[in-house]
Amino acid sequence: MANQIADNAAYLPHDEAVAMVAAHLRSFWAPSMRERLTAYVDEGGEGLGPLARAALDSLR
Repeated sequence: MANQIADNAAYLPHDEAVAMVAAHLRSFWAPSMRERLTAYVDEGGEGLGPLARAALDSLR
């Protein structure tokens, strides 16, 4: 789902897209969802796109 959110922001300049995706994750995802995504990335995060990963990293 994070990749789909990132896909919707891909038309923006990179920094704006990262901020938009991060804002969405912060506003609409429960903390437990963000924690699971963080754990997934810490285990390698296979399949998570670079924009979604950058947005998550900005929330750490």
